[in-house]
Amino acid sequence: MSTALLTDRYELTMIDAAIRSGLHERECVFEVFGRRLPDGRRYGIVAGTGRLLDLIDDFRFGTEEVDWLRENGVVSDATLAWLADYRFTGTISGYREGEVYFPGSPILVVQGGFAECVVLETLILSALNYDSAVASAAARMVSAADGRPLAEMGSRRANEQAAVAATRAAYIAGFSASSNLEAGREWGIPTMGTAAHAFTLLHESEEEAFRAQVAALGTGTTLLVDTYDVTAAVDLAVRVAGTGLGAVRIDSGDLPSQVAAVRAQLDGLGATATKIKVTNDLDEYTIAALRAAPVDSYGVGTSVVTGSGFPAVGLVYKLVAHRADDRGWVAVAKTSTAKAGIGGRKHPVRVLVDGVAVSETIVVGDAAPPADGGRALLVPLVIEGTPVAEHRGATGTRLARQHRARAVAELPRDALRLSKGEAAIPTVYLTS
Repeated sequence: MSTALLTDRYELTMIDAAIRSGLHERECVFEVFGRRLPDGRRYGIVAGTGRLLDLIDDFRFGTEEVDWLRENGVVSDATLAWLADYRFTGTISGYREGEVYFPGSPILVVQGGFAECVVLETLILSALNYDSAVASAAARMVSAADGRPLAEMGSRRANEQAAVAATRAAYIAGFSASSNLEAGREWGIPTMGTAAHAFTLLHESEEEAFRAQVAALGTGTTLLVDTYDVTAAVDLAVRVAGTGLGAVRIDSGDLPSQVAAVRAQLDGLGATATKIKVTNDLDEYTIAALRAAPVDSYGVGTSVVTGSGFPAVGLVYKLVAHRADDRGWVAVAKTSTAKAGIGGRKHPVRVLVDGVAVSETIVVGDAAPPADGGRALLVPLVIEGTPVAEHRGATGTRLARQHRARAVAELPRDALRLSKGEAAIPTVYLTS
């Protein structure tokens, strides 16, 4: 399916006007960055890159799209002819998916003709803003869980396509599995799930329901124990499945006290290896509050697919340089007081001391790089219109997950605190 009309009208009307003025092919550099992090956050996680490469690959104006644009008088015939032949032929570099980012970080750099680059703005921002919001929130939950696994269970709280994107972003950020089957099929993410309260309510008794589930899924299954009375259900679960019961799930109540009581009950029944999973509208703060409780794993829904209060991270797509025939590369930027930018192509470096990040150093234009070196952050994503294969599909998703773990490990310890604060490291610009 074409992704060409997943865009804003003004992208096409800009192209229309640029074709008329003869500047649509002028070579340009656009950058994606955030002016700030979501309020109180100390770092962000880049996600959506692998999905975006697929979306760009499918960005074609076929007969149906061109006919619709013509019938609705969106652009001129000359522009329709240009769109009909559209293929992105430029180059894209960016932060590796799973990378940590900070205010000003040029997480995506798009270079090519003005028209072929500007038309991708909406698509790029819609993918990166949402996926990075989910991954950034999910990374905080992973830190709060302190090594205990988390499952993403938010599909019913999001648009059906956003649910798949959210699952992928949460997995990159460190979640272990998801309830979403399409995410498993498309991106190779482990899936999980057993039964909801409806299954218990379907049967004549809770015992009948438990026996049916164990018969189907084995004693290693997870039994939901809070449909009626938790204490009675835990006792029943062990009687039905035996002390080898895999886990019980608690989805309501005062979780800290409830979990402690259930753990003591399970141990008293001899089910010392039976794990406890909690769900019930968790976010990073409730997960952190359960750190001292004997919880073995968490299931998170609404808060992760909505970015835990920040469903977009405020990324923007700005022209920062273009090549003028008589002057070479010219740095450009918006200069209005509220949203002033920094023109010129940028080369970001993560400066480290003893393996710990101390600054996001951004070299602007031809400025000299930092004397203390650092880790270069831009990697090739699209070369002359061809996406780099390693960033795509299940392989790219797995590599992004691995990179996120390494990048977060470089952060100073304060970066992982959940209390509000400034960015974990400063952004430093080096200009000539």
